[in-house]
Amino acid sequence: MRRYRSPWQVIKPYVTVFDGPLAIIIFLIMSVGIVTLYSAGIDFPGRVEDQLRNIVVAFIVMWIAAMTPPQTLMRFAVPVYTVGVTLLIAVALFGIVKKGSRRWINIGMVVQPSELMKIAMPLMLAWYFQKREGAVGWREFLVAAGLLILPIGFIVKQPDLGTAMLVLAAGLSVIFLAGLSWRVIIGAVVLAAASMPLVWHNMHDYQRERVLTLIDPTTDPLGKGFHIIQSTIAVGSGGITGKGWLNGTQAHLEFIPERTTDFIFAVFSEEFGLIGCCVLLVLYLLFFARGLMIAANAPTFFTRLLAGSITTIFFTYAFVNMGMVSGIVPVVGVPLPMMSYGGTALVTLALGAGILMSIQRHRKLIQS
Repeated sequence: MRRYRSPWQVIKPYVTVFDGPLAIIIFLIMSVGIVTLYSAGIDFPGRVEDQLRNIVVAFIVMWIAAMTPPQTLMRFAVPVYTVGVTLLIAVALFGIVKKGSRRWINIGMVVQPSELMKIAMPLMLAWYFQKREGAVGWREFLVAAGLLILPIGFIVKQPDLGTAMLVLAAGLSVIFLAGLSWRVIIGAVVLAAASMPLVWHNMHDYQRERVLTLIDPTTDPLGKGFHIIQSTIAVGSGGITGKGWLNGTQAHLEFIPERTTDFIFAVFSEEFGLIGCCVLLVLYLLFFARGLMIAANAPTFFTRLLAGSITTIFFTYAFVNMGMVSGIVPVVGVPLPMMSYGGTALVTLALGAGILMSIQRHRKLIQS
């Protein structure tokens, strides 16, 4: 006689693929993002609905990634990296130019290959070091540096400094976790500092202007400095408790540029104040802590490197965006994770979160 199964018993195997703590944190951040987007995009009809569709797609991608065993992910590392670099070369040769940047290519649909590298890079490097576990030396680190520099060179050339920074952070975190000596890291930092004049000479004019604007935005208050000045005014005017939801004057009087995407944190800060910012920071820190916990408990060298790198990506996203909006770092066009309007970055981050969940889920399966 067939045993009766409750609806929960039927769907439980499909729901429990999500890591509970991580899923709750993501849900809370996305909820805060939708509430803020409603206010920030009140003059842009349809944005909330579009973002809700993006969230549905992101959760589907997250679920698929969480269901995929890490061993399968490892087999995809080399093909995904190869496809990503090939598409970057194609972009450099005949990519689509928008607003002075060549970042997109039409392959039946318009895609931005540099977004793929945010996941492909840590996958590739984690696979590479896994194959050489126990025998990692100078040669391996040099090869890894070459694998990292190759796509970053194409991304910087587009130019897309924000994405290049994120891919660099993802790759460097894998190399560091693989056992790179602190002396080498300190030496690299000193060398980078010494090469700043050369870097400055080879920067694009708009990149130099961003750095100079960061130092003193009042030199061009109605031009290059407008973004930073208006966003910092919004952040500061929120005070302790904020002006209240839908009551942000900087946003609704259209002083904050890109207020639904890169500068959504300025809208949030103005309306919810220091208390709201602290709550949001706690949510991001909890995500970071959970990611590090998953990395520390991962069963293999590959999964430890991959989980640590993906967690670093989330941290870099949040730090750079909040620093950019607050006037601490130059404006580089990095969205706020899980909050900024847009589908590409959201799906990429959801894929990363799904990989973290896969690592945690399959660790439990191995232990049981």
